[in-house]
Amino acid sequence: MTLGILGGGQLARMLSMDARRMGVRTVVWSGTPTAEPTAGVSDLVINRPFDDETALVEFTDQVDVATVEFENIPLPTLEKVEASVGLYPSAKSIGIAQHRSREKSFLRESGIPCAPFALVNSLAELESAYAEVGPDAVLKTAAFGYDGKGQVRLSSADQLAAAWESVGGEPSVLEGFVDFDCEISVLIARGADGECQIFPPAENQHRHHILDLSIVPARVDAPIRDEACRVSQQLAEALDYRGLLAVEFFVEKSGRVVVNEMAPRPHNSGHYTMNGCVTSQFEQQLRAVCGLTLGSVELLSPTVMLNLLGDMWHGDPPELDTTSILNTEGAKLHLYGKTSPGERRKLGHVNLVGGECPLTRVQKLKSHLLRNSATA
Repeated sequence: MTLGILGGGQLARMLSMDARRMGVRTVVWSGTPTAEPTAGVSDLVINRPFDDETALVEFTDQVDVATVEFENIPLPTLEKVEASVGLYPSAKSIGIAQHRSREKSFLRESGIPCAPFALVNSLAELESAYAEVGPDAVLKTAAFGYDGKGQVRLSSADQLAAAWESVGGEPSVLEGFVDFDCEISVLIARGADGECQIFPPAENQHRHHILDLSIVPARVDAPIRDEACRVSQQLAEALDYRGLLAVEFFVEKSGRVVVNEMAPRPHNSGHYTMNGCVTSQFEQQLRAVCGLTLGSVELLSPTVMLNLLGDMWHGDPPELDTTSILNTEGAKLHLYGKTSPGERRKLGHVNLVGGECPLTRVQKLKSHLLRNSATA
């Protein structure tokens, strides 16, 4: 069995590592001139653009089935791969998730709870939408937004013109601001036969609009966890999904959960599964895509995941204090093989498992790695 992976980032790296362990060959089509995380890890890396027809043939000729490691891949490319070798999740599902206007419309049409929103394509439409959705709202570009990029918080009509200019006048979504207690996320795998397995929900905390910590089990009441899992399965079934789906939720102060967004792939908040669960999210993705029986999602230990961003590298040349990490009780280090650590670039993560109070240990480790800098 040879698995094709569209995208060459850290998610493709970790999927390739699990695939190799399980005897599955991987071919990565990065879509970029280089793909540091997958170099030397995947069996073959094709470093050419996604609109390269020669690369398309080279990729599809060598794989039995394909999947994605990120959603922002041209839809025509996805459709061609799907027609040739099979693609899971489907091009339709990925196309919905890669564009906020399609995603929000699908959620509403499917009866999935989400924040009030309006689609905007001009300043005039933004002004009209703000009158309905505001005064507290968030303007988000419809495409290519992640880790807080392409988002503007609004609290006054006086901000609309500048906000529209800041998103470049691109098609966007205006969402009503949700007054929430916390954010949780759910990973659900759905197999070829419709079987679903749902990982324990994670509670997520952010730094600079980038995921900082994932705490599992999520510190919310059981009915909230159950409802998030139920909605996630409803969404997967509405999409007729096959593969691994990540669903992010806001938990309102009332206890109601509303979907913030979804990702048709493994997710940063699911990295805890690599050490905290019987089956990792990457093995589960591989199982679903390749038509295998889904694995157990049992949580082996309370787990906290800490993202390692570039501001945790210090010195000249910049280095990470791996000794302190590995000397921390229950710490499992995962680095992504990237160089040039930009301050807010995701370069790895640490899972803290076992023992007492993993959250206390991870907070102490985080403070040390940041050295009490202004970026904490």
